[in-house]
Amino acid sequence: MRTINQTLENFTIQYPLERIAPLDKLLFIDIETTGFTAKSSSLYLIGAAYYYSGCWHIKQWFATNYDDEKAILKDFFPFAADFTHLIHFNGNNFDLPYLLQKCEMHKLPYRFDDFEGIDIYKRISPYKFFLHTPNCKQKTLEELLGIDREDVYNGGELIGIYHDYVKNPTEEVCRFLLLHNSDDMKGMLQILPLLAFYDLFNCPLKAKKVQSNRYVDYHGHDKQELLMKLELPTPLPLTIANLSNGCYFSGEAGEGILKVPVYEEEMKYFYSNYKDYYYLPKEDVALHKSVSSFVDKEHRTQASAATCYTRKYSTYLPQWDIFKEPFFKRDYKSKDLFFELTDDIKKDRELFSRYAQYLLGKMAKTY
Repeated sequence: MRTINQTLENFTIQYPLERIAPLDKLLFIDIETTGFTAKSSSLYLIGAAYYYSGCWHIKQWFATNYDDEKAILKDFFPFAADFTHLIHFNGNNFDLPYLLQKCEMHKLPYRFDDFEGIDIYKRISPYKFFLHTPNCKQKTLEELLGIDREDVYNGGELIGIYHDYVKNPTEEVCRFLLLHNSDDMKGMLQILPLLAFYDLFNCPLKAKKVQSNRYVDYHGHDKQELLMKLELPTPLPLTIANLSNGCYFSGEAGEGILKVPVYEEEMKYFYSNYKDYYYLPKEDVALHKSVSSFVDKEHRTQASAATCYTRKYSTYLPQWDIFKEPFFKRDYKSKDLFFELTDDIKKDRELFSRYAQYLLGKMAKTY
């Protein structure tokens, strides 16, 4: 077994990791194996990145032969015990289960139960289409941010190279194997700014300015929109723009703009307890039986779920489930829901902040 230590000079991370935990309690890991199944493959390299004495460091445990597997596990886990948070890329699906299976095979007592785990892949991948990227592989995300690698191999190609190394060890081949893992570790640190997109959809937003705009669309129709200028929880590493469900969002650095269609028209509020109402066809409205008993029987009928409503001409904002009640609809069978933009709501900046968070969440889920 060999252990290799590397200090990353002048290496900075453009993401506030302190929100997660103190820097010296964070441990990033990545492993290299000769296959996907622990029982039929070998673990030959564990890489870890950590912060110590004002610098980021990478430590690697390299198996110079197949028998070193147990030794690198026995050295890695006591080292990791000093940390509280384990950060990885898709490690929940591969790295961590693989290491646990290897511990069982070697009758080692190590577990990850005492760590708080953060999977970078799982935090970013739900917003893949929002980022306009075909997938969320680590190398794809590195390319998205313009990160260059010195390593030219992928993990699959290195399997044969490692087998050749065991038969005929050379420093040059060892360097290739270590470099791939080292670049994986550096890349993992360098794509951390993309966690700003996780924060965008999961941390509170602040509506700094809210205003209503009128404009003429492509068809020459007068339209109205709500424009919200937002303070984002974490500066974005990329400028993005997306249109979904009639809403438009653009974000750059720490500021976002969200445009939402405003509807000025008549809509209906449907009462749920329709059996307690009469429907007045001539007036096209439902009235509670306690106040409509004076209406001539010829001018009233028992209300149904579809006719138990009151009409109101006002200004409305869209919602895709119940964000705010009471909710309005154009007709009973319509799936489109709205809430009234009242004078009180216009003054409620905190509500607009929550509404912006709600809309972004819905936009992300439509991709």
